[in-house]
Order: sequence, then C-alpha cells, then structure tokens
Amino acid sequence: MQSTSNPNLLSPFSDTLTKLAYQGFQQTKSVFSFTHKTISDHLTNTFVPTRQDITSPLSPESLLKLQESRSQLCDIDWEDAQKGVYPVEVLFDSFLPDFLRYYPEVWLDLPKIWSRLQRKEYQSFADNIEKEGYPSYYLQNFHHQTDGYLSDSSANLYDLQVDLLFNGVADSMRRRILAPLKEGLKTFSSVPAYQIKMLDVACGTGRTLKGLRATFPKASLFGVDLSPAYLRKANQLLSENPRELPQLSHANAEDLPHPDNFFHGVSCVFLFHELPGFARQQVIDECFRVTKPGGTFVICDSMQLSDFVEFEVMLNNFSAMFHEPYHQDYIRDNLEERLEKAGFELVETQLHFVSKYWIARKPE
Repeated sequence: MQSTSNPNLLSPFSDTLTKLAYQGFQQTKSVFSFTHKTISDHLTNTFVPTRQDITSPLSPESLLKLQESRSQLCDIDWEDAQKGVYPVEVLFDSFLPDFLRYYPEVWLDLPKIWSRLQRKEYQSFADNIEKEGYPSYYLQNFHHQTDGYLSDSSANLYDLQVDLLFNGVADSMRRRILAPLKEGLKTFSSVPAYQIKMLDVACGTGRTLKGLRATFPKASLFGVDLSPAYLRKANQLLSENPRELPQLSHANAEDLPHPDNFFHGVSCVFLFHELPGFARQQVIDECFRVTKPGGTFVICDSMQLSDFVEFEVMLNNFSAMFHEPYHQDYIRDNLEERLEKAGFELVETQLHFVSKYWIARKPE
C-alpha cells in the first residue's frame, strides 16, 4: 500500500516540535540557574554579610528588560539554526556528564570562596600552582575561581559556573559570533573549505571551538590560551568529536604564536573585560597581524555602560560581586577606536542579552 504522507506537511510540524523542545530546554536551564543562584547568594550573604553592602538591587523595569533580552537571544539562536548557520542539534548541546560529575563540587567550593571573601584575598593560589611566567594581571581569582584559571579543578567547574551565572544561555551568547564569521568567509568563496583557517583567542575549555567545528566542519581550527589546565580540558572536550581536532597552543594572546596574515577568521570570547587597557590593545593588534587581508575578527564580551545606561547598577554589581578588577575600565573603554587603531574596519556592533559584539574586517 502506497504511503499518503506528505513530507512537506511533516517538516513544519517537526520544526514546531523541535522549537518547543528547545524552548523547554532553555526554560529548564533558566529555572535551575535562578534557583541555584538564589540559594547560593543567600548562603554567601549569610556567611559573608558585608557582601550585601557592595551591591544595589535592580529595578523591576531592568529585571523585565533582562528577561525580554534573554528571550530575544534564544529566538535569534533558533533562527540561526533554521537558516543553516549551524546544525539544529547544536542548540541541545549540553555538558550533562560534567554536570552530574562536578555540580556537587560547585557547592563544596563555596566555603573556600567565603573564606577568601572574608579575608579579601583575590590573588590566592594553592602552593602547588605554578605562577611563574604569567603576567601579573592574570594572577587573579577572577569571579572568585579557586586557583584562578590555573588548576584542573577550576577548568572542570568553569563552564558549569558560567552557564549558571548567565541563566543557561552562555553557549547561546557564544554562538552569536558564528553568523558574522560565516558571512565574512564569503570574501574567500574561491578558497576550498578545507583550506580555511580559523583561530579562537583565549579558547578556554573549548566550547567556542566546538561551535566553530559544528559550523565549519572542514576548516582547520586553532585555539590559544594562557592556561595549561583549561587547554587540557579543551582537548578532552574536543576529542569527543571524531572529526579533525583543533590545534591548541599554550601562549599569551598578547604574543600569538602564528604567522602574519594567516587566518581567514578570528574570534575572541569573554576575554577583554579581564584585561587591563594596554593588554586589550596589544591583543587586538596581534589579532590584526594574524588575520588575512579581507578576514573577519569578532569579539564577544560584556555589554558596556554606553549601551544601556539603565543597566549601570547591574554592571557595577557584577564588578563588585565577582572580583573583576578590570571590568569598570572595560565598560567605559572604546573598543571601536582600539580596532581602528590596529587597522581594522568596524563592520558593526551587536547586543544580545548581556553581551556585546564587535565585527571587524581587515582591509584587503
């Protein structure tokens, strides 16, 4: 008997179910993150009561705007998958094995954080942590990470902690770099896909590289980071993919270990707010050096003060609560001028949820 099913009717139905599943996935992460932060903040304020004196409450209007911008981010994430910027399966990527293994450690790490907060210790590292050879600005307990970025334990907890901080949409924010990079590669349409080379600066645990691999399956990917522990974690994550592994390098982004005019696309996610101004300029200069003429450079980082004045309280709270010593300078910095000083042409800036994006091009 011949089937009377119409695949053209099934496709919209399937898309609707997939979208509902994605929305449910994001809502679950949002509720879980909110619950976690509510409990952990209450405990922290109990054990370190002075912490409450350094923050101010957000207005109901600001909270509503944040909720709306988070929903808009998820809508754009879905739309990019529908457009084919990256596979729909990427939307459901999670770190469930790490969650099940390391989530208890997030709670067990809290007493260490409380102890450092009480003693106002923000550059505290275990005795066995090697600190030689790192710039002084890097030797910080950024957002109160135990051992900063220099231990395997920190690397294991990082992605989970960041996703909790951003209400479950950390990867959605990272993925906003993918469409501009894909658009930028149209300049190199005559270059075979397997000859395309892309670099992620400050690649951390490799989650941005994982998104790049899904979007550019044939490209040669490279990553550079200053933390050996985070590079080990990145190698672990990326080795789960049977396709070509990215080439990872241990180096300072102020001195990239790559030739001039080498990459068709360069990305940098969540780095610049943790750099002093001089280092921001040096990293941008280096990214310009290694980008091919016609290539695209995309920065993703925190929104800035000039973007939403009504979020000034939130931005100030972030700096105060999470030990981000360069964040106040960053939110007032002019990265457009820094990009132009390096030689880039600014294509556009974008805002998604609490993140900002600079899309720049190296002149041909």
